[in-house]
Amino acid sequence: MFSINPSSGEPIYRQLTEQIKRMVAGGQLKTGDELPSVRDLASQYAVNPMTISKAYSLLETEGVLERQRGKPMTIASQAASDQSETIRLQQLSSQLEQLTLAAKQLQLPKQSVLLALSDVFDRMSDVSTKP
Repeated sequence: MFSINPSSGEPIYRQLTEQIKRMVAGGQLKTGDELPSVRDLASQYAVNPMTISKAYSLLETEGVLERQRGKPMTIASQAASDQSETIRLQQLSSQLEQLTLAAKQLQLPKQSVLLALSDVFDRMSDVSTKP
């Protein structure tokens, strides 16, 4: 469901929150969809349950998730409302800037980078991101 990279410089809770936000914006997670429990997710990715709890709490504070006593965390109704392509692209802005900076530092031509991105995009289209 999620792709967690423990060796990334980005904290795990941040990786998780950003992925959930992108999945909501992209329509892969919809209003009322249930997320795995903190314990299940922590066990699946071999991380501290407090890390998952922190991510869920942040998303709840931001209005992305809803918590109901005795039930799993769910996607909040306001979070899953239709988002424009512009808003969804803004969520990629930071990653695109990092990619562009790395490509420029490597002195790669723009066309080569776009072709490589297209190849990765096509390859990743075969990978299911649906929970």
